[in-house]
Amino acid sequence: MSEGLIHSMTPTTALAEGEQVLHSFHPDRATYWRDHAWLAAGAMALGMAVLWAVGNPHAWTGAVGGLAAIAVRAGYVASDELKARWDLTDHRLLGPQTRAVRLAEIKTVRGLGSAVQVVTAAGDKHLIKYQADRAGTEARLRAAAGLKEG
Repeated sequence: MSEGLIHSMTPTTALAEGEQVLHSFHPDRATYWRDHAWLAAGAMALGMAVLWAVGNPHAWTGAVGGLAAIAVRAGYVASDELKARWDLTDHRLLGPQTRAVRLAEIKTVRGLGSAVQVVTAAGDKHLIKYQADRAGTEARLRAAAGLKEG
């Protein structure tokens, strides 16, 4: 397999004969940055709390550190995370690189923040991240897999 296919953030699995892509799930840029703003707020609070708990008189530096850590992470991985794509076909859910799940194998679909987790009968877990309409993504996947709501 070529190096480009190994690191691709889009599906590289070939469609079967007659298989059609019904919908593609793309990450939402605004949702990505909103989620990271919440992570930064949590990291800032945690950093300050830890420094306060250990008696550091400069607990405010925990906020600076928490913000910097999440900002660097967000900027570093944005180029990859915002390219990720999942394709729903009439037979499978195809994810980045060679991830492929037959619809009949999907046992659970649930929301986790702005992401949708897909769990197979074998216990494999896949995360479709930064969805602007998480409930819509869940509903579309449940309907395709023949799962009941909830």
